[in-house]
Amino acid sequence: MAPVAQANHVEWKEFAKADEIRTFGHGRMELLNIGGGSVGRLILEPGWRWSVDVKPIAGTEWCEAPHFQYVVSGRIHVLMKDGREFDLGPGSVSHLPSGHDAWVVGSEPVVAVDWYGATHYARR
Repeated sequence: MAPVAQANHVEWKEFAKADEIRTFGHGRMELLNIGGGSVGRLILEPGWRWSVDVKPIAGTEWCEAPHFQYVVSGRIHVLMKDGREFDLGPGSVSHLPSGHDAWVVGSEPVVAVDWYGATHYARR
């Protein structure tokens, strides 16, 4: 069981000094372990697509990592396994269940902060 944070316990970290950086084609994920959990910052360059750049690492047909994320910049298109499709852009907050593909739209990198799903994302 994880230790319970005390009321006066303060902790802070910076993505510039990430605990772990995972790289993959057209992108990277910076991981911070904090407060008994993890938060990741995804930086996805134009040309990034999960099914091309991360699928070989994950070894699954679809992205099986659920995400609870906030898009800081750029645009990403999401295709759910059931056929639903939508775009997420700056200011979007999404909860994505397992079973999706996604790709960067346009020429601006996507920067997203993920509070759920980052722990195992693109782990080799």
